[in-house]
Amino acid sequence: MRIIWFWLATAALVCAQEPASVLQNVCGKCHAPDSVLTARPKAQWEETINKMVDMGAKVSPEERTILIDFLSTTYAPGAPNARGARGGARGGARGGGPTLNGAPLDRHVVDPEAANRGRRIWVAECIECHGTSARGTDKGKNLIQSDMVLHDRYGSTLVPFLAKGHPMQSGRKSASIAKTDVADLSHFIHERVYDTLRGSPIFKPLNLLTGNAKAGEAWFNGAGKCSTCHSPGGDLKGIGGKYDPPTLQGRFLFPRGGGRGASGRGKQLTLTITPLNGPSVTGVPVVFDDFDVSVRDDQGKVHAFTRSPQLKVVRNDPFAMHDQLLDVYTDKNMHDMLAYLVTLK
Repeated sequence: MRIIWFWLATAALVCAQEPASVLQNVCGKCHAPDSVLTARPKAQWEETINKMVDMGAKVSPEERTILIDFLSTTYAPGAPNARGARGGARGGARGGGPTLNGAPLDRHVVDPEAANRGRRIWVAECIECHGTSARGTDKGKNLIQSDMVLHDRYGSTLVPFLAKGHPMQSGRKSASIAKTDVADLSHFIHERVYDTLRGSPIFKPLNLLTGNAKAGEAWFNGAGKCSTCHSPGGDLKGIGGKYDPPTLQGRFLFPRGGGRGASGRGKQLTLTITPLNGPSVTGVPVVFDDFDVSVRDDQGKVHAFTRSPQLKVVRNDPFAMHDQLLDVYTDKNMHDMLAYLVTLK
């Protein structure tokens, strides 16, 4: 019986906590709470709190419930207190929330039901100019690449933009669209943006095999000078049967590494350093700036030098030609090269 009374007393104490105090006590240890209170739907607030816990934040189950309920109500899309709130006085993705390179860090989480409602507005008012997938037509721009769309959060930039007046296919004034309808339209457009990402369930690489293999072979052996380093019967033997076209294209365009299809593993930039007095040394760069340079040789020994006019430093970059070709390739060169490489099976 005492245990039950203790539990009830504890629950009552937790329920009596002020949500704002919980926010300050839990989040305020690492953040200035006002700096991160951008408009987010409940699902994103839950994701944010879960990340905090994963990173070591001490949040009890009761505090987690209080925080999510408080934040998803007080700082939801459309709430007047939230930065980036649609149609709010402080709205606008540029209106004070955390940013990276000018873009908001808070991701627009698409509500599928709202996106379906927005689709009806899109078909009625936007599709003739901006196309089925919002990629634009001869009459209207590509919204997938629009800065305004990418900065928008739940209508935060679309609402003021349409309020100023924008041509619509029905002839209606764009300012007549309700803010809630603009928010639905924002969900639809952001859904189209996310459809372009590789993680999208509908993403499919386009058919890249549109080039001429014979022309690609001629460019490989001629203007491209690829044959000076590579051989169809040597390092490229069987490459066309080893990779699908998108991966193969990534390998010959960006072989240095760090991206999909990169083929630069095992090859490294090295420096050859020759001092005024003493032997040359070659190794992988450890420090390479305007003041100092050091390399690690094959035995793991580090050789350090102070930069001077007398110190000769030569870069040995196995991908230098590939970098230069990026300024030379035409679309036709790239498609022809891919068509040729696919034949090397």
